[in-house]
This record gives sequence, structure tokens and C-alpha cells, in this order.
Amino acid sequence: MIKKCSIELNGQTLTVESGRIAKQASGSVVVTLGETMVLVTAVATDEVRAGIDFLPLTVEYQEMSYAGGRIPGNFFRRDMGRPGERETLTSRLIDRPIRPLFPDNYHYETQVIASVFSTDKENEADVLAMLGASAALEVSDIPFSGPIAGVRVGRVDGRLIANPTLSQLAESDINLIVAGNRTGIVMVEAGGLFVSESEMIEAIFYGHEAMQPMLDMQEELKSAIGKSKREIPPEPVDEELHKKIVELGNPLLREVITTADKMLRQQKGRDARNSVVEALSETYEGKKSEIKESLHDLEKKMVREMILNEGKRIDGRPFSEVRPIECVVGVLPRAHGSALFTRGETQAMVSATLGTERDEQRIETMYGDHFRSFILHYNFPPYSVGEAKRIGGPGRRDIGHGALARRALLPVMPDNEDFQYCVRVVSEILESNGSSSMATVCGGCLSLMDAGVPIKEPVAGVAMGLVAEGDKVAVLTDIIGDEDHYGDMDFKVTGTRDGITALQMDIKVENISRGVLEQALAQAKEGRLFILDAMNEAISKPRTNVSEYAPVITRIKIKPEKVRVLIGPGGKTIREISNASEARIDVDDEGTVTISSSDKESAESAKKMINEILQEAEVGKLYMGKVVKIMDFGAFVEIFPGTDGLVHISQLDKDRVNKVTDILNEGDEVLVKVLEVNNDGKIRLSRKAALGESLDNV
Repeated sequence: MIKKCSIELNGQTLTVESGRIAKQASGSVVVTLGETMVLVTAVATDEVRAGIDFLPLTVEYQEMSYAGGRIPGNFFRRDMGRPGERETLTSRLIDRPIRPLFPDNYHYETQVIASVFSTDKENEADVLAMLGASAALEVSDIPFSGPIAGVRVGRVDGRLIANPTLSQLAESDINLIVAGNRTGIVMVEAGGLFVSESEMIEAIFYGHEAMQPMLDMQEELKSAIGKSKREIPPEPVDEELHKKIVELGNPLLREVITTADKMLRQQKGRDARNSVVEALSETYEGKKSEIKESLHDLEKKMVREMILNEGKRIDGRPFSEVRPIECVVGVLPRAHGSALFTRGETQAMVSATLGTERDEQRIETMYGDHFRSFILHYNFPPYSVGEAKRIGGPGRRDIGHGALARRALLPVMPDNEDFQYCVRVVSEILESNGSSSMATVCGGCLSLMDAGVPIKEPVAGVAMGLVAEGDKVAVLTDIIGDEDHYGDMDFKVTGTRDGITALQMDIKVENISRGVLEQALAQAKEGRLFILDAMNEAISKPRTNVSEYAPVITRIKIKPEKVRVLIGPGGKTIREISNASEARIDVDDEGTVTISSSDKESAESAKKMINEILQEAEVGKLYMGKVVKIMDFGAFVEIFPGTDGLVHISQLDKDRVNKVTDILNEGDEVLVKVLEVNNDGKIRLSRKAALGESLDNV
């Protein structure tokens, strides 16, 4: 049976259809808005994956090049290679709101795949894929506590728009993706141009209202064609064992959860677990994993009760207090800019490197190619958490944290016309105990100022947490790792003193209320201002000059018709200038010449050579030229590279000349004076008028 549901959204028809395509999947839907079409499938295996205590869910989002009428630019000309940054981020975007909605004891291998089959290059596919993931799970036999939906919110000229087109988004000062269910918000991902807390709240709940018809569509689909959900039997609980675990573990874990130092706390935790396992091993042989899992649940319960009932955090701080901060800039001698940012037991070494236009990152998507002049990379080596394991390429988490930090700093970056460098920021996490992405934002901002990048305002970030049981709610500022692990929310907020630049929220409960969100944003602003004050003590504004080790970049403007002259045949002229000056030279079709070199002398040398080549002939001025061609009526003399003029036979000498070669031959150097430059660019020269004169006398 084929079922289609439609609603109107932002002046267009949004359609979700199921039953026509990919029918062998557990659930599949096609979501269409405008001419953007996404197929989303959900499949779960029939057998439980044994020996695991986590949800075996994978989410893959893939953009097909043919969707935008493009052929892939890689060697094999194939899609389906290593996911690009955009695909990785969108996969995370889909995963985060649906993951908490599976049963705790659900251990079937499950895969959600979203494939963009068509794009009109106006309607974004990511939020359509999020809607499709929920809808595919709803109509499948996979147990899922949905539906949820996602919507993008923009604001143009003060007016909020649901699922704005790319053209509208280019004019928007908010780019917000919000996911939610009937009763509240479950995930937020946002960027903004210094948006106030109240404006961001308004946009979030505008999005929540806009997604309600999308939930109606899914319920209609499920009612019409949804499969019966498979039964997940509850895991048996050994009450007697659980009672003994609580009896033995409670006093040991109490000492663990009141130890502030992370490494010491982890050691005490290992000792406590080993002690309980050893005490129960004889009586409950073969139940080691069950004992450890119960101890984990007990520790979580104790941490949450300590926060809610006693008003105490693991490290003893008040709920709204930020950990001690240390900011040091200029710590790497040869880096163009660097900063060491430490907050509690989280530490980031962040560097800023200045490059040229050639260093810009080329981004290939189904929409087309573009170049990125501000790059930010986040690295999380295993030693940062006291582990020893293989180092590979960046994972989804690394890419996601880097993208969040980049989004936070992008609004304060200078325009390319004002600062001609390509900028790459790299964050190396040296220690981690809570929100290394926010340490990256703070350290990244400091390193940019240390590098002399004229950012508009300093940016800081803070991670907020939540513990909620019934009417008891605790909002925590600057959460540590265990508070993130045992809590109900990870809410990261970045911004300047004037407003928010980026926001990311994930929750583990069914939803979050407006009141709690308002409290979290208000508390986050207090924390952000505190961190900005600490950063200001290290460096208050960007340095006036870039590092002596940074490339020197000079831009000059030439006439577009002179570009060909500068480049020369086969690039000969521009290569000769580069080799002679040891500078790198780039020129675009509009005549913008970029000179980059390691020192000022090389840049000035290249600029001088370019000006000499591209100079304009001046009437009455003397030039030492070279004869390049002999004709019966005169000689063509090159007065500077790429520019020549005619010395008519009558202008060769004061006396009559019968034959041009009696005076000049090809290759001769001759002093000439410019008599005239015609409107068509032709130049009349005279040897006769230059006789008796010299360049030294000019």
C-alpha cells in the first residue's frame, strides 16, 4: 500500500510518501520539498547482538553528486567514498535526537540511511532527512518512542521563517535546527550573528510550533501502513544480587563521587568495582558484567541524588560556578598565534596559522564547489584522558566539535577585503574533563588575537548540564565529564558580550521545557561573561601586527586586460617574477593580484617587477627599449615587457633614412621618446626626439 501525506511549509509543499520505494527495508519513506528529494530507510536485524550493553545504531547520510547534476571530482568518479564533512555532520544531526528514543534493552543491529537523490539547490536536505528518519522508524517494526521532527529556522528582516530556502538563509541572522516531539524540544543546533538569549528562545519555540504538522503526518502514515512493533522482553533482574550490590557498593561509591580530582576518582571507582566483584564472585559466578553494570547504575543514581537532594556537585562547586581558568598566549615560538587555555581539568593548546589564497580549503558538495578561508580542526589524542590506543583520522566526534567551534568563531572573523589571509586554527586537547569543544572556542579566540587577526569581538563558550527528577531540577554551569555522562542534558553556548554565535543542545530525557531552557541560557550567559573576563586578562584585543613568521601578503589591482600580459605565454612571465623575487603570485580574471612571500623585501621586489611590466606608456617620457621587429616602414620597439610601439622610419634620425636596417636591427637597444598613445592603445615612438638625451637626465 502506498501512502502519501502533504503539508504547506514556507510557501511550498512538503510531502512524505511510503510504500513505493525500498519496500524490503524495515521502514522507508521519501521526503520531498520543492525539487529536493531524500530517501530514508531503517533496517534492524532479526537477532540480538550478544555481549553488548549499548545501542548498536548507525546513521549514514549521503549526498549523491547526481542529485545536483554533478559528476564527482575524485579519481574514480564515484560517490560513496569517505563521507565529506557535511555528510558526517548531518549524520550526527540525525543520530542525536533519535538515539535516546530506543528502549534501554534494545540490542538489535539497526541502521538508518538517508540518501539525497535530488536537490533544487534551494531547499536543504538535512532537516528533510531528519524528518524521514523518524518517519521510517515509525512505519517500521522497530520499537521507537517517536515521532520527532526537525525544522530549520531563519530570521530575515526580523521575521522568523520555517525551513528557509538557501537564498533566504543567506540574508538570515539565525541558522537554527531544532528537533522535538509533541511536548518539547529534544535537540538544538544553531548559529547566529550575536543573537540575544530571548531571541534565540523565541526562534527555538517557533520551530517547535512549526514542526507539529510534521508529527501529524507521521502519525497518519503509521496509522495507515505502520507495522506492528516487535516485542522487546524486559531483562531479568536478580533482586537479591541487586540488594547486595547496593549494600556493598554504596559506601565505596560515596567516597568515589565526592572525590574532585578526575584521575583519583577514576582509580577509586575501579577499586570499588573490583572490590564488589571480588566479594560476590564466588556466590554469583559468571555475573561479573551484570555486577559492573549494576554498580554503574547505582553510581549514576547516587550522583543525581547528591545533586538534587543535597545541592552538591562531584567537585564541590556551586551549580553556577565556572572552574578556575588560566589563559596564556604566545606559548609556541614559531606559530603565528597560539594560546594555552585551561579550565579545571580541561586543557587545549590552540594555534593559528596564516596562509594565502592558495591555502584555502576546497569544499566539494552536490551544490557545487566553494573555498573556505577560515579552517578549524579539532584533535582529541588518547593521552588527554589517560588512554593508550591507536591514533587514526578524525572521527565523527572530532569533526562535530571542530564544526561547532568554527561556527562559534566565524561571525567575528574579518571580511576578506579587510584581512587577506587564509586562517587555520588547530586545537590539540591536552587534558579533558568536560567540554573540550568550548575550550577550543576560547583557546581559538585567544590564538586568533595573538596572531593579529582583527576579530570583531572576543568569543567564549561554556557547557551547561541538567539533572531533573520530577519537580526537582538542577541546571549546572561548566559541567565535568561525569556530570555530562550521568546528567540529562549537554547544552553548549558560545558568544560575545553582545550575543550568541553558536548553540548546541542534546538531551537524554523526552523533552525540555521552555522555563528550564531560559534558565540554562541565562546561567550560560553569566558563565560566558566570567570566562571572557578571564580571557581579557591574557589579551584584550588583537595584536596590531601579524607574526614576523607569517607570510607577507600584498594585493594590487591591475586592468583586467593586463592579466594576460602579467601571466605571459604559458605562464612564463609570472613564473619568472616568482623565481626572481621568491614570492608567490596569484591573479584572478578581475585583475586582483595577490603577492605572498616570507618577507617584506621579496614582496616589494615582486611588486616592483609587476609594476614595471604593466606600466602605461607616458607621452613625452624616455624609455630604453629593445627592437623586436623590423619592417620596411619602421621598427617595433618593446619599451617594457609586453608593451611595444612603432618608430616610423621618419622618426629614426634627424637626417633622411633610406633603409630601417641602416639605423636599427632586431635585438638592438635604443633610447626612444613616446610621441603619442592612441585610443586603441597603439604607441608612436621616436628615436630622433631622444637623440642627445639620456635616462640619467630625466
